[in-house]
Amino acid sequence: MSQLDTASTNASLLVAIRRRDEQAWHRLTQIYGATVYRWCRRAGLQATDAADVVQEVFLAVAGGIDQFHADRSGDTFRGWLWTIFRSKLIDHFRRRRVQPQALGQQSGPSPIDVLSALDESSISGTAADETGLIVRRAIATIEQDFSEPTWQAFWRSVVLGQRTSEIAAALKLTPAAVCMARSRVLRRLRETLDGAIVLPEP
Repeated sequence: MSQLDTASTNASLLVAIRRRDEQAWHRLTQIYGATVYRWCRRAGLQATDAADVVQEVFLAVAGGIDQFHADRSGDTFRGWLWTIFRSKLIDHFRRRRVQPQALGQQSGPSPIDVLSALDESSISGTAADETGLIVRRAIATIEQDFSEPTWQAFWRSVVLGQRTSEIAAALKLTPAAVCMARSRVLRRLRETLDGAIVLPEP
């Protein structure tokens, strides 16, 4: 059983990142990198351009993470990330507009056109789709923190919806141990998502 399986972690993912924790940063990019890349592609970027913008976004996140604070109700890391993405996307189109002119080619769309056409709901997709993607990525990043019985108790209970008594019998655990395992993983998931979305109480 890993140390993380038994030890409670009070610090959220973003708190760990502010402390310059390398593992926390790796997890952040694993969880949100796919979301930012998806935004890029939906905004019409080609794969190589999308990868460049994703890198620029997370460089900005790394440089500005100390300035992010959820001071108001409804403030989320995801919302802050969208603001950074929007700025970097506009920068990308601005550069693309200047470069062809230097080569004597037709210019691309102006930043003003990009700004007016940039609609968050059309790029990010439905809230359910985006939330599902973020949660799946977060779950994948924390699985290694737990022993197999603990993880199976969580997975069977929360994901598969099996009854506690069934899980206990299958894993040779007590019902109380199943509930405790589920609670541990959900707590870690909350800490990892850092308030980006609302999860059910364990």
